[in-house]
Amino acid sequence: MSDSAPTSRRPGRDAGAPERDEEAIEVATARRRGFGSALALTVVGAVLPGTAHLAAGRRKVGATLLVLLLLLVGAGVWLATGGRREALRLAVDTAALRWVLIGAAALGLVWLVVVVSGYRALLPRGSRPWQKGLGALVVALLCAGVAGPAYLVVQFAAAQRELVDNVFADRESATVPTPADESDPFGNRSDPFGNRDEVNFLLLGGDGGVGREGVRTDTVIVANVQTETGRTTLFSLPRNLEDLPFPADSPLAEVYPDGFEAGSEAESLLNAVYRNGPEWYPDILGPTDDPGADFLKLGVGEALGLDIDYFVLVNLEGFARLVDALGGITVNVNYFVPVNGIEGQELPDAYIAPGPDQHMDGTRALDYARGRYGLSDYLRMDRQRCVIDAIVDAADPVTVLARYRQLAATTQDIVSTDLPQSLLDDVVDLAFRVKGQTIRSVVFDDTVINPAYPDYDLIRSVVQQALADPADTTPTGSAPSSAPSTAPAPVPTGSAAPTSAGNPAAAVTDVCAYDPVRAQAALDEGEPPSKQG
Repeated sequence: MSDSAPTSRRPGRDAGAPERDEEAIEVATARRRGFGSALALTVVGAVLPGTAHLAAGRRKVGATLLVLLLLLVGAGVWLATGGRREALRLAVDTAALRWVLIGAAALGLVWLVVVVSGYRALLPRGSRPWQKGLGALVVALLCAGVAGPAYLVVQFAAAQRELVDNVFADRESATVPTPADESDPFGNRSDPFGNRDEVNFLLLGGDGGVGREGVRTDTVIVANVQTETGRTTLFSLPRNLEDLPFPADSPLAEVYPDGFEAGSEAESLLNAVYRNGPEWYPDILGPTDDPGADFLKLGVGEALGLDIDYFVLVNLEGFARLVDALGGITVNVNYFVPVNGIEGQELPDAYIAPGPDQHMDGTRALDYARGRYGLSDYLRMDRQRCVIDAIVDAADPVTVLARYRQLAATTQDIVSTDLPQSLLDDVVDLAFRVKGQTIRSVVFDDTVINPAYPDYDLIRSVVQQALADPADTTPTGSAPSSAPSTAPAPVPTGSAAPTSAGNPAAAVTDVCAYDPVRAQAALDEGEPPSKQG
C-alpha cells in the first residue's frame, strides 16, 4: 500500500473538457428533442440565424450568428432612418454597388449553409426515412425562401448600377468643363460646389416619338437651387418664345445676332432650338454628344440671366411606359382636356372630363400632359408640372421596390443628362437640403411677356426678384419697379400666381389642386366638340 494519497482527477479540468462538455450537452439535448421540435426550430433558425444552433447546443456558433444578424439588422434600420443620405450615396456609387452585389451573393450563400447546418445539428439520431424526407423538403423550401431575398438584392443592385452607368455616362459636353482632376469636378471636395451660392439645372421635356420628326422640347424649365439652404425656384418658359438670345462670347451669338432664327416662324420658336440649331450648325460648339442641349443651356441661361450648369431631358416617347411602371398616377382635372387635335385642322378625338383624383394609366397621362387644342401653352405647362408632381407622389418606397427593375429599364430609355457621375453623391446632399422646402414656380406667361416680342431685360429682372431673399421683396400683388405701370391681364385660370407680383414665385402645388367651382362651371358648359362627338 503506497504512503501517497491517490490523485483525484476532477472532470472538466483537462484541455479538451469544454469541447466534450458542449458535445455532451448537444447529445443530451438531441435525445430529449423530437422530430417535430427539430423541424420547428429549423424554421425559426432560418428566420433568425443562430437560434437553431443555440437550440442544438452549439453556443459559440449560435451566439456569433445572432450577433452578426443584429449588426446587419441594425445597419439596415440605420440606413432606412438616420442613414438615408448614406444609403442614397451608396445607390449612386457604381463601385459601392459592385460590393453590394458581391456581399448579397455571399450573404445568401452563408445563409443557406446556416439553414442546412442548423437542421443537421437538430435532427434527432435514429429519425425514420419518411421524417428525413420531410425534413429535406422543408429545408429545400427554406433555402428557396432564403435565396429569394438575396437574389432580389442582387437584381436591384445590378439594375441600379446599370441605370447609373447608362444615364450618367459622362458623355462629352460643350458646356460642362472637364476638370483637371476628374474626381474633383469643382476643384474642392470639402466644398463640392466651389463656394457657389446656386446651381441651375435645365429640365427639358422632349416631345418625340412615332409620327414626329425629331425632338421638340415643349417643356423648358430651369430649377435654381440655393446650395446653402436648398431653396428651389422653377422658371418655366413658353414653348413659343421667339428670338432666344445667346451669350456674347458664344459662337452662337455670331450666327444669331438677333436671337435664334431657323427659317419660318414655327421653326424658330424655343421648342425648335434643340432640333434645328444643331441641324443648321452641327459643329459650331465643338465636340459634344448632345448639341441641342448645349444650344438650349446657352440660350436659356442668357434669357434668364443665369449660368446653366446641367441639363436633364425626359423624352415623352417613353413617358407612358414610366407611368405604367409606377402603376399609374392620380391628378386633378379642372377643365376639359383635349386628346390630340390640331388647331384649325382637326378636332380632338375626345376630351378628359373635369374631376378630382383621376387615376390615369400611361397613355391617358400622356394625353393629359400633351393636350393643347383650344387651350393656351401655359395651361399645358401647368399640367405638365402637375404630372411631374404626381409621378413623385406615385413613387412611394413600396411601389419603387416592387417595380424597380421595370422602372430602372424605362428610365434609361427616356432620360439623358450631362451631370457627371462623380458629382452624384454631392447632388444627393443637395437634394436633402431641397427636401422639406416649398418649391416655388415662376411662369413666364403672357401676363409678363409677349412671347413673339419678348423683353429679355424684364425676364432677367423678374428672375432676380424671385431669387431675392423674401425679406427683401415687396408684398405680393405690387408690381416690380421694372414692370409696366399698367395692370397685367388676368392670369389664365389654373395657372400659377401672377408672375408680375412683387415676389413672382408661387408654390407648385397650388396649380395642381382641385377647383370644384371651375370644374363644375366647365361641366355645366358641356364638353367641346370632338371627332367622336
